[in-house]
Amino acid sequence: VFPDKLPEIPPVREVEFNIELIPWSKPISKAPYRMAPIEVKELKDQLQELLERGFIRPSVSPWGAPVLFVKKKDGSMRLVTEIVRARLYSSECRELNKITIRNHYPLPRIDNLFDQLQGAMHFSKIDLRSGYHQLRVKEKDVSKTAFRTRYGHYEFLVMPFGLTNAPAVFMDLMNRIFHEFLDKFVIVFIYDILVFLKSKEEHEDHLRTVLQTLRQKKLYAKFSKYEFWLSSVAFLGHIVLAERITMDPAKV
Repeated sequence: VFPDKLPEIPPVREVEFNIELIPWSKPISKAPYRMAPIEVKELKDQLQELLERGFIRPSVSPWGAPVLFVKKKDGSMRLVTEIVRARLYSSECRELNKITIRNHYPLPRIDNLFDQLQGAMHFSKIDLRSGYHQLRVKEKDVSKTAFRTRYGHYEFLVMPFGLTNAPAVFMDLMNRIFHEFLDKFVIVFIYDILVFLKSKEEHEDHLRTVLQTLRQKKLYAKFSKYEFWLSSVAFLGHIVLAERITMDPAKV
């Protein structure tokens, strides 16, 4: 459940990521961006790793977005296609997201999630590792994820970060997987999982159930972000305690 890296391309699941376009949309392709030397090295390393895991493959698609790097909280760099730029920098609306038909699967209201925690005394938090990369792209839509680099033209076989419907599709998957446990002892927001209960004995059993479910479904979590047996926990921009829920000062 807690590998250092995602081991391989995910299995075919009951939900796959599809990209439905507005009628009469045409493929979009742009030249690669210029990169600093340190980014060029990182690009080569990440492309090799993604190829070895089977997450990307060489492409002959008429689609092709440029790529850039976004620094993560831990200091590492995440490779993203230009479509992410609108989400991170709000500089302009990227073309693929603009012509994609929106998936209106609902994300849960955060206040409704927190309502389920009333009376809970024990908490464990699980964050999936590179969650979106644990879901396949439908084969018919793989070509639309294509991106261009100085090292070649590639396309994603797993869901890339930044596509407009990614949160909705992943939420659909997680709700299906944890359906029988939701609001009983688990709440889920996209790839963040919180296990909660009043008694320590029940919490242990239910935590085991959640981990077994992840193992059965071949979903992998990040051990560095796994927190368990907590009396208070930071979750979705809030601090959750048994007696109250407050805003997380670090997020204000």
